[in-house]
Amino acid sequence: MQVIRAVGREAAAKKYDILSAMMAHALAGDKHRQRLVLRLMALITSRYNWQRDELTVGQREIARLWSVDERTVKREMARLRAMGWIAVRQPGARGRVSVLGLELERIMLDTRPEWENIGPDFVARLAGQGAGADNVVPLRPARPVLPRGEGLWAQACARLAEEDRTLFESWFAALSEAAVEDGCLTLLAPSRFHASYVQTHLAERLATAVRRSDGTVQRVRVIAP
Repeated sequence: MQVIRAVGREAAAKKYDILSAMMAHALAGDKHRQRLVLRLMALITSRYNWQRDELTVGQREIARLWSVDERTVKREMARLRAMGWIAVRQPGARGRVSVLGLELERIMLDTRPEWENIGPDFVARLAGQGAGADNVVPLRPARPVLPRGEGLWAQACARLAEEDRTLFESWFAALSEAAVEDGCLTLLAPSRFHASYVQTHLAERLATAVRRSDGTVQRVRVIAP
């Protein structure tokens, strides 16, 4: 999935599309989702640098913007990181706050079920910009059968297949669970190239699906025979 980027001549329209997708996702959820997404949207519209993909703001400033205490800010920002919607680009140092960035691919993946609520023109526009495109060439014929059972990898596979079936069949379906130890899921790939590609290009998507299936597992390792 290639997500739209808010750069170029149509940057303003693309920004509205991203924010509209977030809005629709929030409104389709409960009050907790609505509040969390609204708070992130407030940060985006007031402090986010779209060109550089940087959100540089301290917890005290965020607390003032959100009209909450700093403890609430810590909790909400941790939730956004766990969701995969924001990531630390540069850790904070003495006298300097952390530099955060938006994970737009994850945001658009999570909001895609609600795009239809905005309208078919919105869905068509995002599809035309490549929001649903897949340019990965499968290494083998599709494997439509999901792993059976209620285990960690089976749950993660169900999430990955729901997000993007073609990508799942091309890269994730061939992986198998090897071990779960010390908060790390180890997966076995059919070849070194396959393992390297997943680790290089799909690691964050894979890790997010695993974390959402079991919050105690924070790392994923892909190995080859």
